[in-house]
Amino acid sequence: MIVVKKSTENNSMVRVENQGYMALKSFDFKAVMAEEMDGLNTFFERIKMPSGETTLYQLPSETEEPEFVKSFSAVILYHHPIRAYFKSKFNGTANPPDCGSLDSITGIGNPGGDCKNCVLNEYNSGDNGSKACKERHRLYLLREGELFPILLSLPTGSLKELSRYFMRLLTKGIKSNEVITKFTLVKATNKSGIVYAKACFQMERKLNAEELPLVTGFSEQIKMLSRNIGFDDVDTSPAVMPSLEEVS
Repeated sequence: MIVVKKSTENNSMVRVENQGYMALKSFDFKAVMAEEMDGLNTFFERIKMPSGETTLYQLPSETEEPEFVKSFSAVILYHHPIRAYFKSKFNGTANPPDCGSLDSITGIGNPGGDCKNCVLNEYNSGDNGSKACKERHRLYLLREGELFPILLSLPTGSLKELSRYFMRLLTKGIKSNEVITKFTLVKATNKSGIVYAKACFQMERKLNAEELPLVTGFSEQIKMLSRNIGFDDVDTSPAVMPSLEEVS
């Protein structure tokens, strides 16, 4: 990625090579958003999880063609649980849920109310003994050399692995926004015998002393911004898988 900065000497634009997370040092997120996105919709591009047993992530790219990878690395800037209930099955069109919660506590919509005691939060209320209201977890991720986060919405089948990863970090006194995490996928089978792709996580490295305060400060900004990201931006549709010949 090329980072573009303004020269203070002649007010011209200067191209700067990939600086990793140090690029945040000279990046004013709020000012750039206010200037470049004035009158436009702000949204997070999304990483898609695959359907079935394919173990490839679909990443956004600079072209119309998505990028498919077996793994990628990023800092988890911020994360939080959500819930979503869809009365009708996915038909190829991305729609907001009939009832959803951005904190997994209070549902908004139909039926709405207390998530914990909702009948849609009970096992066997959905298909194959599952809950009709699905638990997901939003991760706001920043890849090295980029300046705007991307969103990964983890499905229920990957949440136990995410919990284990966070606990492994916490036992070492480390928070998730203090390290670069490597994301991979493995095949797994649920209680109903359905094979699916489960996300896995591994610490790649700790942020260094210069990167850490920059990323920590940026995490706080994204935490505030996340409050304005509604369910229209939750992409629950699976990745459209390419043929094997298209994946290197």
